[in-house]
Amino acid sequence: MPLSEALNSKCPLRRPGEDVTESWPGIVDIGGKPVVAREAIATGLLVLTPQSIDLVENGRSPKGDVREASTIAAIQAVKETPRTLPHCHPIPIEGCTVDWSLEDGGLRCTVSVRAHWSTGVEMEALCGVSAGLLCAWDMLKPVEKDGRGQYPSAKIDGIRVVKKKKSDPQD
Repeated sequence: MPLSEALNSKCPLRRPGEDVTESWPGIVDIGGKPVVAREAIATGLLVLTPQSIDLVENGRSPKGDVREASTIAAIQAVKETPRTLPHCHPIPIEGCTVDWSLEDGGLRCTVSVRAHWSTGVEMEALCGVSAGLLCAWDMLKPVEKDGRGQYPSAKIDGIRVVKKKKSDPQD
């Protein structure tokens, strides 16, 4: 049986007549790419009530120090990115920093990831920001909920890569 026929017969989500040969899940072969220095910085904002911002600033959240716990969550997410995103390669991370800043209306998380490898580290930085902000939200749920158990103010906003850097193979 040809590969295209085998793939199409085993894909439960395909539409009748749809050829999935080109879109079948896989991982990109990076074997021929040079190992170079790579860095990515991502950021995002957790929009919060003034009460939550005050608790973060003073380290008095009902569940503990928000920035400390959320930093651990961010670092863990950076290291576990290939487990979460199946197309990402396991990368030997050389460094990761997590920075927090309070802004008008929220808590900003910025994650920087560094490695020498054949592929970029932007997905690792994005996963770190996402997990860090989710952990912060989780820790502030008791304060952010309204009387009906809803979150009228809290939201995660603007997660993006702000910098991606790759050195020249000759460097």
